[in-house]
Amino acid sequence: MEEEMENKMHMLQESSDFQAKEISFYEILGKKYPLCSPQVNNYHKSTTSGSRHPIDVVDVNFLHIGRKSLGINDVLVENQKGGEIKVENILHTDVNEDRSNKESNNVPKEEFNDVLLHKVGEREKKFKARRTYRQCSRSKSMQCSGQAKEYNGSMGRRGKKMEVIDFRSLLIDCAKAIASDDRLAAEEYLKQIRQHSSPVGDGNQRLAHYFADGLEARLAGTGSQIHKSLVYKLTINSDYLRAYHTYLASSPYVTISMFVANKLITIKSKKAMKVHVIDFGIHYGIQWPTFIQSLAEREGGPPKLRITGIDFPQAGFRPTERIEETGCRLAHYAETFNVPFEYNVITQDWETIKIEDLKIEKDEFVAINCLYQAQNLRDEIGLEESSRTIVLNLIRKINPDIFIHGIVNGSYGNPFFLSRFREALFRFSAIYDMLETNIPRESPERMLIETVIFGKEAFNVIACEGWERVERPETYKQWQLRHLRSGFVQIPFERELMDSATYKVKKFYHSEFVIDEENNWLLMGWKGRTMYAMSCWQPI
Repeated sequence: MEEEMENKMHMLQESSDFQAKEISFYEILGKKYPLCSPQVNNYHKSTTSGSRHPIDVVDVNFLHIGRKSLGINDVLVENQKGGEIKVENILHTDVNEDRSNKESNNVPKEEFNDVLLHKVGEREKKFKARRTYRQCSRSKSMQCSGQAKEYNGSMGRRGKKMEVIDFRSLLIDCAKAIASDDRLAAEEYLKQIRQHSSPVGDGNQRLAHYFADGLEARLAGTGSQIHKSLVYKLTINSDYLRAYHTYLASSPYVTISMFVANKLITIKSKKAMKVHVIDFGIHYGIQWPTFIQSLAEREGGPPKLRITGIDFPQAGFRPTERIEETGCRLAHYAETFNVPFEYNVITQDWETIKIEDLKIEKDEFVAINCLYQAQNLRDEIGLEESSRTIVLNLIRKINPDIFIHGIVNGSYGNPFFLSRFREALFRFSAIYDMLETNIPRESPERMLIETVIFGKEAFNVIACEGWERVERPETYKQWQLRHLRSGFVQIPFERELMDSATYKVKKFYHSEFVIDEENNWLLMGWKGRTMYAMSCWQPI
């Protein structure tokens, strides 16, 4: 799911008990799990608290909007083990109960490593099996749905014809009413949308449900207020991990992006004895275990690997908690694969980072990696120099051997609400159609994906303004101009690498997923709609 997706993929797992949940990988290898220590990790830390906004957040209470709870709280769905889970218990966490709930939400060790190490060893087979299972489940679900439609169609007068609702027109009309401050009309449109939408319906009904959440918050004037007061931490739980694993298995965006980025760095650095990866938006480091393993298999022995993990400070008393835990895990993986390893922590707004913070050494191969995070950098109209320009200028001054940039391809980052709303509706329609096609409706994992990842993003785009509106994507063509103006030259992708990525998408994923290359950009999308784009650059 794409981080993250892939996947921003935006990765949303977090817990203060993280280290205790990480033991299983070493039990499988027959080794004792070592304590995370400065001797093991070679830690360096650079932090700045008081960030203007934490970007990678889980808005676990965002469904409580305006005058009422918006529909999902009491939904019960069947999980894979035949039981039921209450979505409210997964998504809604009281601030005062956060600490006391952590122990009750412990994740089985094996499940966590299934996600983090889904492309390593036996877990790759397990991942492929899950992907096949999802494809079969979806095919069976579609077949049953088709039979139901055929049955309903043959009922004649005995059955009522299903009413077709034009959600797109209703949503746009509602947005127009809100923009013109016509509250009565907006409330009437919302009433109609609520009557026919559902978080457990088809893709259009679910899309309408989550868009209505944002519209209702905007109408009530509570969007920014809610965003500021949200609970930014969601304790890791098994249901969420299964949901993210399902997203990885159902969509190629995250897995292909990491595969291409890692291969590029491996190819370009094959002769280097010191490799320094600077990862803007490292989060949980899901990209790097397989990269560490590939270095361990290098002919002649692995190089020394340094990873500088950059993240925004997280809300709460431990703003560096997540990124420090990421470094601890990666250090243990490196030790397991006998790869010399050093980790540097930077948690601050990206535009405030200085070259000295990165501790770049001589004779290092420097690779900068930024996958699907730059849309959260501010680009306010009227600012003399935007955060995006500042960060690109910093990267140029670093003078990396390679700069890999993955972007969310969208044009709903502009400050004008109506045009932004239309563009967001266009993009999220494709996303919810993708989920409808690839994951069964009854899947509880799908509901979490739609709520915690994409529903959260849509809410921010629709309900928030100013600096609280953190989802601001641009098209890859706009980013192309930004790179060129900042002094970069584009590097073509290796033909063999492109062929391999294309083969993986066509072989393992739905035929409507699109992967293509245009003007040295790797484009990935759904039914002709480009959703994500990757490119490779060097400073001039």
